[in-house]
Amino acid sequence: MRVTADMHYPADPGSVFTMLTDQAFQERKTGQISKGPWDVRVHREGDSAVIVSRRTLPPDVIPEAFRGMVGSSITVTQTEKWGPAGPDGIRNGSIDVEIGGAPVRLTGQLTLGPTADGGCTERVEGDLKAKVPLFGGKIEKAAEPAVRAAIDAEGRIGLAWLAEHP
Repeated sequence: MRVTADMHYPADPGSVFTMLTDQAFQERKTGQISKGPWDVRVHREGDSAVIVSRRTLPPDVIPEAFRGMVGSSITVTQTEKWGPAGPDGIRNGSIDVEIGGAPVRLTGQLTLGPTADGGCTERVEGDLKAKVPLFGGKIEKAAEPAVRAAIDAEGRIGLAWLAEHP
């Protein structure tokens, strides 16, 4: 299943990249999205970065029909890799979201680019795959709202962060 989402920010791509790679921002985001233990690490190297977060969610975030496939909690590991900005100000990256204990994974591309109004858009484009014979499509459809909710939460948390850190 294809997942595409845009997060719009009233700041230039450089400022948003600084936010996305700020350890305190990532801790706030991961802490607010998690419903259990979590950890996040940001590693910057020059104009590139790798962000790895692990968060725990209760099994009730997935439809009841599929809860038997997971244990008492779900561990989500998200890895984002951002490359340097191009001459046009556009920055590309990758995203990999693995749901531990479930055969579901999101892999895709990230793009951070300027908009005409002086802000920027972070775009997530990926494929949500469930490797379960016969039921994969149903699981993907069931998991998609949780993926979108996490993306929407990141956008809201980012907007609040930018308002507090102009």
